[in-house]
Amino acid sequence: MHKPLTLVALAVAALLPLIGLPPYWITLTNYIGLSSLVALGLILLTGVGGLTSFGQAAFVGLGAYATAVLSMQYGLSPWLGLLAGLFVTICSATLIGLITMRMSGHYLPLATIAWSLSLYFTFGNLDFVGKYDGMSGLPSISLFGFVFDSARSMFYLIWGFVLLAVVALRNLLNSRPGRAIRALKGGGLMAEAMGVNTARMKIVIFVFAAVLACISGWLYAHLQRSVNPSPFGLNYGIEYLFMAVIGGIGHIWGALLGAGILTVLKDVLPIVLPKLFGTSGNFEAIVFGVLMVVVLQYAPDGVWPRLRRFFPQSAPLPAPVDAPALPVRPRQTVGELVLDVQDARKTFGGLVAVNDVSFHVRAGEIVGLIGPNGAGKSTTFNLITGLLSATSGKITYCSEEISRLSSRQIAARGIARTFQHVQLLPTMSVLENVAIGAHMRGDHAPQRGIAAAVLRLNGAEERKLLHEAARQLERVGLQDCMYMEAGSLALGQQRILEIARALCCDPALLLLDEPAAGLRFQEKQALAALLTQLKSEGMSILLVEHDMDFVMNLTDRLVVMEFGTKIAEGLPVEIQNNPAVLEAYLGGID
Repeated sequence: MHKPLTLVALAVAALLPLIGLPPYWITLTNYIGLSSLVALGLILLTGVGGLTSFGQAAFVGLGAYATAVLSMQYGLSPWLGLLAGLFVTICSATLIGLITMRMSGHYLPLATIAWSLSLYFTFGNLDFVGKYDGMSGLPSISLFGFVFDSARSMFYLIWGFVLLAVVALRNLLNSRPGRAIRALKGGGLMAEAMGVNTARMKIVIFVFAAVLACISGWLYAHLQRSVNPSPFGLNYGIEYLFMAVIGGIGHIWGALLGAGILTVLKDVLPIVLPKLFGTSGNFEAIVFGVLMVVVLQYAPDGVWPRLRRFFPQSAPLPAPVDAPALPVRPRQTVGELVLDVQDARKTFGGLVAVNDVSFHVRAGEIVGLIGPNGAGKSTTFNLITGLLSATSGKITYCSEEISRLSSRQIAARGIARTFQHVQLLPTMSVLENVAIGAHMRGDHAPQRGIAAAVLRLNGAEERKLLHEAARQLERVGLQDCMYMEAGSLALGQQRILEIARALCCDPALLLLDEPAAGLRFQEKQALAALLTQLKSEGMSILLVEHDMDFVMNLTDRLVVMEFGTKIAEGLPVEIQNNPAVLEAYLGGID
């Protein structure tokens, strides 16, 4: 939404307690705010990061019990209780994240269920926290002499934290680490190839979501003035996820909408349904189940995307016209050995995908890697870029062996790539997709980047990164598509976009996997001109391509593979007349 509309909405909300709104609605609004905090964390964790958690209620419990114990048993300030809760939550979430965030498929949700159940029963069996009876008589929160001792006063505190969480989440997602987080949902292979530490990013968003849940628990404890294990069980963990899904799992405002819908329904349905059916029973569970099925069927992205179309949308921020240039890595001298592949071998069980392949690439040289489908070309690319580890052999880049390095470490050394099957984030703009390529070229160290993004201290860095992305888009001829969603581009344009993203890494060695696939004749000519220009600048290029006319007119040397084995290497004219190549692949080319 436009900022003026957002400000008006916030102003109206701030006036609610002052205009004589009944206490019932103030209390209900407070609970919506508490649930919104947890749902906002799930928007980041599940909707953006693609990691499903049913255990957020356990972190709510940590925040509530930490402040209850310190304030009731030790007489400490609730604010110290908040700090203690945050400390315990961050430590436990980091430990749990290190264990569980490497899981995939159904294992991760099951692990979060186990965590939620274990903490729930821990709360219920500890004597010093009152077991299942809990603790009561918690003191009110006070700040600068003002005591938050009523639902109306707590309204401002709760929704103040919600507002801070919304701003922090928006700042984070519209930043260099935010783009890396949004890349997680696509599987992470592309992100790793661009230098993103995906394992670390998963833990970061898991901890971020846990922190928001902890704050919600702290506020809940002092709103209720009591705690017991009941609100922190698995059922509540499922409800929080339900809120995020109903509201719009990929949208910040969807968290608030979903929390509002479900909180109101939970309060109204137990009163209305018995009157409708004429008997008492747990009918609300049935309604919630039906509601979930309907939402997933007719609004899989949630309710908020359906409502958003009725609000004017703000235009995307333009790329900076001028900004300081990012640092550029020095280029090797033309003719200097850049990449040396010696007897590279990759086996998958009994299948030999790459069979002792050797070749090299020099600075300022374009080398083509060709062969029929299934020859092992893309697997060779994956060995060079670290997406796969070689079974044996040696791969050297600029005199350093990289055979055992991760794809992130290899990207940091100046190797960038595109993919055989386009790897883009379709709902992000073209500009943002390209900016992911500059992830490792930011000003802030990785450990400082998150805090700088949340506090919006990264404005200068963002201008540099987006300016660089815009420059690369102009370089490849996609400047007119800069603010379009990447998924709306034609396949050929998406491949060019991938090249722009790879160039944003400032590579010394560029690996292109079928870059001309899907391009029209004139687009191929433009691509050939671009690659020739890059070569003249001293960049080394290794490409896989099936368009023989394109390859023969562009490359300096060719390496031919068949069934994982190199069968020929030489100048294009030599390859065209090589009997083994003619028989295996090129057929009648003369």
